[in-house]
Amino acid sequence: MGENPRQSSDPHNEEDLAKYLLERISNLESRNMEIREQVRQLESEKRYIEQQKIRYEREIRKLKSEIEQLRSPPLVIGTVTDVVDPHRVIIRSSAGPRFLVRASNFIEPDSLKPGVRCTLNQQSLAIVDVLPQSYDAQIYGMEVIDSPRETYGDIGGLDTQIMEIQEAVELPLKKPELFAAVGIDPPKGVLLHGPPGTGKTLLARAVAHETNAHFLRVVGSELVQKYIGEGARLVRELFDLAKQKAPSIIFIDEIDAIGAHRTESTTSGDREVQRTLMQLLAGIASTGSSRYRFPRHREGLRFSRSIPRS
Repeated sequence: MGENPRQSSDPHNEEDLAKYLLERISNLESRNMEIREQVRQLESEKRYIEQQKIRYEREIRKLKSEIEQLRSPPLVIGTVTDVVDPHRVIIRSSAGPRFLVRASNFIEPDSLKPGVRCTLNQQSLAIVDVLPQSYDAQIYGMEVIDSPRETYGDIGGLDTQIMEIQEAVELPLKKPELFAAVGIDPPKGVLLHGPPGTGKTLLARAVAHETNAHFLRVVGSELVQKYIGEGARLVRELFDLAKQKAPSIIFIDEIDAIGAHRTESTTSGDREVQRTLMQLLAGIASTGSSRYRFPRHREGLRFSRSIPRS
């Protein structure tokens, strides 16, 4: 009987088949690794795109909110004149009339006090927000940031005046406990008067150099304004800023620009100058013992001490 051809095996064919299968498996594993790496890269790109999408959506919401704010009507500026209860206050709008309005629930009741500026809704005039206290730009320009370089040693022939200045101004600032022990109040205002060029401004600059107080310098003519009440408002804001930065020194140069005699004035300009002077005197009378003023050139005002310079 002859042999069955199917039962016969060729060793060369089996080796070639095994080698082929191994190569095929190796290629498939390599391809599998490449695909897995591609999947990881795609997943990383997907996460990055999702983060970018979230960021862009957040920016879109922010821009939409800004657009809505720009489209919203402007708010009216008002001033609180009286507080009826925690949710109802009497305000005076910028136009002049007074209204009884309600405050927003988001506003702290303690922040609503008479004299506080606030923003009002145009339609209901309800209080939307409370504004911080602000001063006129001229007031901030009056503050001297850098301490003057003049000292008492730069002044000659004014030993008596320097001693009086030290007693009335420098000593209360540096050693206020001495006045408390004696039971007297320090001077609130000092008047330096005399002809021009006799060292009044130099004395004030020397005092500012020797003390660590805030120094506010203003020329009297700057307080004379065109419109009614503007000069008095500047004086009030000047004294409010001095109280806020206490201890402080206000030096008013050329005070005779507003220090005219009280007369029966017929012109509105004279009356406005007198209003400014009265507000200045009221500010000096209402200040605490740690703030001092140095006007010049005019006698007869309500100052604690008058220091002549001839």
